[in-house]
Amino acid sequence: MDKQQTAYERLKVQVDRIGWRIQYRAKTIRKREYSFYDLEYMRTDVSFTDGSENRMMIEQLINTLPPQGKLIIYKLYIQDQTESEVALQLNMSQQAVNKWKRKMIEQLSQTVSS
Repeated sequence: MDKQQTAYERLKVQVDRIGWRIQYRAKTIRKREYSFYDLEYMRTDVSFTDGSENRMMIEQLINTLPPQGKLIIYKLYIQDQTESEVALQLNMSQQAVNKWKRKMIEQLSQTVSS
């Protein structure tokens, strides 16, 4: 016996798919990294000169990194790209980008604390 879906069942399946896509998109947007500039504008106690000094300091810190790490940090935090987007552009896996990111953040942390 052939199962025929009613119009209600077909619509329910389509609505479920649309709902899943919306949830997935929201999840990927939430996973995005915050760019340095977004965080700066969120603060209300930062003056123009503080922002300029912060940008200069960030650029100097990023310039201490190796070229591959510098590129990854720049794309993730300055250009506000996801790890997956960076991985596609650099022909790497997303896990490799994540590993580079963690290593570079650790290196930046050591540079700042020393």
